[in-house]
Amino acid sequence: MTVQVEQLITEHLDLWTQAQTAKSTSGRGSNNKIELTGIKKLRELILELAVRGKLVPQDPNDEPASELLKRISAEKEALVKAGKLKKQKPLPPITDEEKPFEPPSGWQFVKLHQISVINGGFAFKSTNYSSEGARVIRISDFDDQGLKSESIVKHEYSSVLEPFKLQENTILMAMTGGTVGKAFLVKKVDELMVVNQRVASIKIDGGLLPEFVSAVIKTPLVQNIINEAKNSTNDNISMGDIQGFIIPIPPKCEQIRIVSRLHELMALCDQLEQQSYQQLDAHNQIVDALLATLTQSQNADELASNWQRLAAHFDTLFTTEYSIDALKQTILQLAVMGKLVKQNPNDEPASELLKRIAAEKDALVKAGKIKKQKPLPPISDDEKPFELPEGWEWCRLGWIAEINPRNYAEDSVKASFVPMASIGKSHTGEHLTETRDWGDIKKGFTHFANGDLGIAKITPCFENSKAAVFDGLTNGIGAGTTELHIARFISPENTLAKYLLLNIKSPLYLKIGESKMTGTAGQKRLPKDFFEGNPFALPPISEQGRIVYRVNELFELCDALSEKLNSSKQIQVVLAEALVEQVVA
Repeated sequence: MTVQVEQLITEHLDLWTQAQTAKSTSGRGSNNKIELTGIKKLRELILELAVRGKLVPQDPNDEPASELLKRISAEKEALVKAGKLKKQKPLPPITDEEKPFEPPSGWQFVKLHQISVINGGFAFKSTNYSSEGARVIRISDFDDQGLKSESIVKHEYSSVLEPFKLQENTILMAMTGGTVGKAFLVKKVDELMVVNQRVASIKIDGGLLPEFVSAVIKTPLVQNIINEAKNSTNDNISMGDIQGFIIPIPPKCEQIRIVSRLHELMALCDQLEQQSYQQLDAHNQIVDALLATLTQSQNADELASNWQRLAAHFDTLFTTEYSIDALKQTILQLAVMGKLVKQNPNDEPASELLKRIAAEKDALVKAGKIKKQKPLPPISDDEKPFELPEGWEWCRLGWIAEINPRNYAEDSVKASFVPMASIGKSHTGEHLTETRDWGDIKKGFTHFANGDLGIAKITPCFENSKAAVFDGLTNGIGAGTTELHIARFISPENTLAKYLLLNIKSPLYLKIGESKMTGTAGQKRLPKDFFEGNPFALPPISEQGRIVYRVNELFELCDALSEKLNSSKQIQVVLAEALVEQVVA
């Protein structure tokens, strides 16, 4: 019985388009981080229906597959007798237990080696690669979408490589590594190409449509066998595994109808995918535009008005991971601009805090406890990116902290060690520690202590907002990755460090900091001068506490919203999987 796929799509359109999962990628939110799982499941369903004979109706007038297979077998025997094909070792016949489903009338199961010529690649030495000759196809040179155009290598061609020459209508398959089992049908060969070792080339015999066999290989009928094989052999499949793949073969005319139908339905999936991404892009742009009105508000009244406009559509705006992440970034930016909580005219102004810190700093220098620093210049108007609220002051970190200090302790003292991987990205600056002897970590690592502010200085850790206020350190001291800048505050006020953590995680700080990074691609670093001297807005000490508290409150709400969203998406994915299983069964 065939399945009406268009009806299946339209009746469950929301399910196919709304079932989404997050990809594991670095960087901030974008559509590149979203996988349209529902549409992926729909593609898998279409392939499953195709290879089980449920996509197009059978025609009793079609010549059965058994006749086609007899001709293929006779042609192979003739090639063997003529010395054009090596005789293959016969594999045991397919038992009833091995047949994955009851085949439709006119269909027949075969093992892949019965309908193809399967070869491994040539063991090229990378030292012999050249700029001219035949292109060498390695595992890294293709995926299930096609041949890649970057990092091409070539090798001088000779008659020795003739058996490894890539031909049209050949399926390439990775036999080892993390992508073992990936396959791609090469329909056309535009240049001389040869296949490298651990890449299988599967040349489908005449009379069969390679597109149909390629579709079978992408389904669980074959992929499950690959997964079982690679799990027991450390991500490897053998030539014997590939030769033994069980392939359902329909009549030749039905193959043509199936492949034609596959093209139609996959094009429909492409349209759904494109429309979904376009809708997500449009949604993201609307969210960004509305959130921007908050940070661009000129006064409290305008901010309140803009917030009301956004709040009226809250349920429809914040429905994706991107939108929730954008809301969090806006909250941080509003916080450090003085627009998140109300100012209290009774608060001691930040100028008084700066006076006390300056006096404490002078006293520490006179006592020889810290070194006298080269004075940083006053902050010019050109450096001020926005107007400050009443009671706030512009400040440089170097005015109120010692940058990249050192710790001093006996070698036998226990201390904490913090590698970069143990520093989180969240606004709270979570970090994990390991306990070690100070003597083992005092050299060759960055030093910090409880209450110090640390920020990753290397790409992409800086852009990904890896930073922390260190606390809970063994004996109050620690050391760790050299890719940190550290600020040790003159004033022991804990809220100051927590507020400044929000500042260095704010979008504006990260954007300016990224533009100031120096070095080559992949090794760019944030200069110490930027960390020490970039101006930031300093609120009164009491307001710092209110800001930190409010950010924590709002982020908890965002996290709850995100958890609810993820739960909904998981349900959508489960429903999509259940629908696929129901239709295929």
